[in-house]
Amino acid sequence: MSHPHHTPVPNRQTLYVAIALVLGVIVGELLNLNLAKGSPALVQILEILTVLTDIFLRLVKMIIAPLVFATLVVGMAKTGDVKTVGRIGIKAMLWFFSASLFSLLLGMLLVNVFHPGSSLHISLPPVDASTGLVNVKPTLTNFVAHIFPKSIIEAMANNEILQIVVFSMFFGIACASLGELAQPTVKLLDSLSHVMLKVTSYVMHYAPVAVFAAMAAVIAQNGIGVLLSYGQFIGEFYFALLLLCTLLGCFATLFIGQRIWSLLRHIREPMLLAFGTASSESAYPKLLQQLERFGCDEKVCGLVLPLGYSFNLDGSMMYMTFATLFIAQAYAIDMPLGEQLMMLLVLLFTSKGVAGVPRASLIVIAATLSMFDIPEAGLLLLLGIDQVLDMGRSATNVFGNSIASVLVSRWQGALK
Repeated sequence: MSHPHHTPVPNRQTLYVAIALVLGVIVGELLNLNLAKGSPALVQILEILTVLTDIFLRLVKMIIAPLVFATLVVGMAKTGDVKTVGRIGIKAMLWFFSASLFSLLLGMLLVNVFHPGSSLHISLPPVDASTGLVNVKPTLTNFVAHIFPKSIIEAMANNEILQIVVFSMFFGIACASLGELAQPTVKLLDSLSHVMLKVTSYVMHYAPVAVFAAMAAVIAQNGIGVLLSYGQFIGEFYFALLLLCTLLGCFATLFIGQRIWSLLRHIREPMLLAFGTASSESAYPKLLQQLERFGCDEKVCGLVLPLGYSFNLDGSMMYMTFATLFIAQAYAIDMPLGEQLMMLLVLLFTSKGVAGVPRASLIVIAATLSMFDIPEAGLLLLLGIDQVLDMGRSATNVFGNSIASVLVSRWQGALK
């Protein structure tokens, strides 16, 4: 796959997304100041804004399934050998687990240092208040159901990335072993993956609108004031994310040296996208394209990225420790170190079981809270700013996954 024509367009697009972010904040604050909360006019405007963002997220989700399927199968068919696939998979999983554990530990360390929960000047929700979240208990059955598809059409319809990965691996290995006979199928899928990337570039033109609408809606609902009352918590959380990214980046630098800067240039647009729309999924198609442009092996990216989207959400992992301990601190529940480490292990595994559920991190947090007898109602403290925190963690997830793809490519000796 060659990319001879490097057009300066993506940079302009990054700029548009950045401008949209700023405009969204301004417009949102104006709406917040001029319209009463819950007034019909505001409700109407919010509905329009939500629809604008929703269109974008839907369009991106429409790309993901065919793209993951096509890139993975072509990658596998070209590798032509189960061992290489296994090696890539094992290296990726080892890195995911180390990175997840590191994110959880770092989150735990910082939350104990900062103590954001004890400095809250807000009345606590009553212990029995309802959080209104779907009650999905992360169980082994759920976990297995998330991995193995019973129908590839259903998996694609529900955008269950893990299930698509499993099917594609079987399909790709079968193509590889059939050789000549499977060539037409592989060619077709190769062309499909290029078509989907082209579709991506069309959908991306709409990204600034979505980012603008998402930002305006958040700020119009809560105003910048909410951010200030939670300012300390938000600030500390963002500092933690920044520290996490810096450390992951430094680790990557050991292996790729100066190219880390080029990587950052390549992934800044997908990161901004994830930040603006508070969804790491929205950056997937663009991220795949940019990583291949950076020089990652397409076989490696095709496998590592979709797996990473289920197993390697560094930002979300950090958020989970941050949020659970924050709520414990807010209710003045003292958690001894042993119990905290126990909780980390629970999070490490439960977080892998609810990959496809919307607001998955909140559901995992709710399940963990109830397990450790911390009032689940504490989540209400975070619901108002969840979107703002989600922006940071989505961008961090994208960063973590690109680092994973680059490192696995490097360890496979396949970094161009």
